[in-house]
Amino acid sequence: MRSFDPDDSNVVRPFPFFRAGVRADPSAANRPILVLEDVYKYFRADKPTLRGLNLTVERGEFLFVTGPSGAGKSTLLQLIYRKHTVEEGRILFCGRDIARLTSKSIPYLRRNLGVVFQDFKVVQHWTVFENVAIALEILDMPQRLVRSRVVETLERVGLGGRGGDRTSNLSGGEQQRVAVARAIVTEPALILADEPTGNLDPHLAIDILTLFEEVNETGTTVIFATHDHSLISKRDHRIISIEDGRVSEARRGLRSWSARDIISAADTKRGSGVHKHPVAV
Repeated sequence: MRSFDPDDSNVVRPFPFFRAGVRADPSAANRPILVLEDVYKYFRADKPTLRGLNLTVERGEFLFVTGPSGAGKSTLLQLIYRKHTVEEGRILFCGRDIARLTSKSIPYLRRNLGVVFQDFKVVQHWTVFENVAIALEILDMPQRLVRSRVVETLERVGLGGRGGDRTSNLSGGEQQRVAVARAIVTEPALILADEPTGNLDPHLAIDILTLFEEVNETGTTVIFATHDHSLISKRDHRIISIEDGRVSEARRGLRSWSARDIISAADTKRGSGVHKHPVAV
């Protein structure tokens, strides 16, 4: 896999500002990539989904976000890519308050981001190549560069030579690799993965997790939301747990968790009807 070279003229990322023609502030390179300050989000007036949430994500970090279903993991990611806006607080991406962006500026924000969903969100009647190329074509990149970047990215995700295949003919794991390729082909500064292994069996889940880790090794920050503690237990990344709308844990690897934490995690999975993956101790 190619290592990240910030001086490589073929590298699209990062877009450090959210409107065209603005030059980068050199001091931005020393800031955390993402800061959430006392964030509140309501979908019901009497019960906030996120309440007073504070979080700092450093550049190049791999962060697990976990918690039971409905805890606010997806809402957190949706606020970052501006599907929703905060009611209170601030979200600073590269030092910019994204809640204050105009609708015209949001596409420039999203050029910095790659998003991968649980249900893949690929276009079934398109080819693999077309599903990945669209992320570059909306940037109006030359077709020669689009082709070379897509071919390279498909190699990175283990789909070399599969660009002409109809996406509907791929397995679930392969379709998720297409989704990952589409997310990383623009070389974004930040990848947001929302339960990306939720529809995959345990073996394929590990493969996809490893793929995200390889992307992270090139310098891209990754936020990986999952409630699968058996997946988290296999790695030693920083873990944030969201419960009742607040960040309640900030640890590195399940090895640091107490026995009570492990039992609580197992009880959460049983209560949600998930029995597929045993919790590793």
